[in-house]
Amino acid sequence: MTKYIAYALGMSALATAAFADMSSVDTNADGMVSMEEAQAAYPDLTAEQFSEIDANGDGAIDDAEMSGAQDAGLLPAE
Repeated sequence: MTKYIAYALGMSALATAAFADMSSVDTNADGMVSMEEAQAAYPDLTAEQFSEIDANGDGAIDDAEMSGAQDAGLLPAE
């Protein structure tokens, strides 16, 4: 699954349409989505799923990771 996410992240970098409005999830407007912000937007999201989406392991989801997760069907597209 990790290889699929890496592929999706790479493909999303080439795509012109990215996550339309991450600001609706990124409530503190720091450009990253924390576990708390993600769970507020997606209440069924588990810590394991968050870790899988957080491809670089920095503890936050950035635009590319969010887009990749949506492309992979791990999060709904908004």
